[in-house]
Amino acid sequence: MSLKFEKSKYKNDFVSKIVVIGDAAVGKTSLISKYTQGTFNQNYIKTIGAQFSRYDKEVQFEEGLIIYRLLFWDIAGQDDFRFMRPTFYNGANGCIVVYDLTREETLEDVIVWYTELTEFCGDIPAVLFGNKVDLLKDPKDYDDSRVNEIIKNSGISDFYMTSAKTGAHLIEAFNSIIDILLHEMIED
Repeated sequence: MSLKFEKSKYKNDFVSKIVVIGDAAVGKTSLISKYTQGTFNQNYIKTIGAQFSRYDKEVQFEEGLIIYRLLFWDIAGQDDFRFMRPTFYNGANGCIVVYDLTREETLEDVIVWYTELTEFCGDIPAVLFGNKVDLLKDPKDYDDSRVNEIIKNSGISDFYMTSAKTGAHLIEAFNSIIDILLHEMIED
């Protein structure tokens, strides 16, 4: 795919804030850590308020290589921090909604999270990660009919079954939201 742009015009403009939301203990922090640092911490550490990570991704175009700076805002899933969320959502360009494939109630809460996102951010690109695929007996047996229904009735564009522990489908999943955001930036 060829995307035309004047390199000098966009030199400092390739920055996106991506909020990562979902219930507590679904693996948001672990997913970001695995993607940005290649590490996985076996021990659960609760996020207090929000945690911030920066990742510089090299993107090759016909005109040359650019650095796309991604700012991941890992927003705590506990209700105790609900009052802080509007501040954390401010300025978001995209979103990753995460749920735990082994805890059905976290899938149902995706609707709550997505509604909250649109309340504070409007219609921004969002992708759904079903995390902890490594804990399923057989991922092929996972019934994704409810996931498809949620996607159909929301603005969520894609769904990926991921594992922060093994890295399964992680690059593909993160690249999905990154590609959407990059396309939007270049088309503007």
